[in-house]
Amino acid sequence: MEITAALVKELRERTGSGMMECKKALVEANGDIDTAVEAMRKSGLAKADKKAGRVAAEGCVVIQLGDDATQGAMVEVNCETDFVGKGDDFVGFAGHVAKQALAGKPADLDALMSLPLEKGGDKSINTTRQEMIAKIGENISVRRFVTMAASGGVVGSYLHGGRIGVLVELQGGNAALAKDIAMHVAASKPVCVSPDEVPADIVEKEKDIFRAQAAESGKPANIIEKMITGRIQKFLAEITLVGQPFVKNPDVTVEKLLQDANAKVVRFQRFEVGEGIEKKQEDFAAEVMAQVRGS
Repeated sequence: MEITAALVKELRERTGSGMMECKKALVEANGDIDTAVEAMRKSGLAKADKKAGRVAAEGCVVIQLGDDATQGAMVEVNCETDFVGKGDDFVGFAGHVAKQALAGKPADLDALMSLPLEKGGDKSINTTRQEMIAKIGENISVRRFVTMAASGGVVGSYLHGGRIGVLVELQGGNAALAKDIAMHVAASKPVCVSPDEVPADIVEKEKDIFRAQAAESGKPANIIEKMITGRIQKFLAEITLVGQPFVKNPDVTVEKLLQDANAKVVRFQRFEVGEGIEKKQEDFAAEVMAQVRGS
């Protein structure tokens, strides 16, 4: 069967693959476009498996809120380069994942990946991810997600440049306050809501450091213990949400802001793209060449 330009064009539109790859697939399938599509899908999944171990530390954070502001979902989706991370296909995929995380309320990441990408669709999020890897030539991963549902309050969010996202669950308060708190968390990076939530081992580690520093002062033991107590209180205020000066008005703490609004932060979650991932440093030219070679 003759492999016409129109046939190659149709296969390109259906698979998103390159012209030569489409022509080769059609030749091998004797011009049967459905057979060619199936073969390319299988080949694409194999390519995706090969790329699964590559570092993906770029990408975006996407947030989806419910219409009534009592529910929210946030996901981090990663790729290998900033160029791909800003592409419409990648951002659109991440948006669909966030919508499904909110609608499906999956128990874990595996459950999320098994959901359809779109409501009523026949392709799962994971299958779509694998096909995108084959098409784009980069490892793509849905790294993590969180969902929140407020009872007697609101869920607020803040997104900074698609790279830092925050969800906040408030008891009491309103949407404006929840957004302000989320913005504060994005900027100030508190460890947890209040001092009683700080892990004991972190507190003890700081006490040991302060004790060693204070011992060099030569002051009596009882004075040293008072110094340590004061420094620990300051340390806890610095790393907890309620103890920090509010980013939009440093004259008041977040705790005072919440008290005035008769509100309480139940929990918050902050995602930053690539945090904790050891990223291989490459120059831009190398990244472009890697894209060209499809490696």
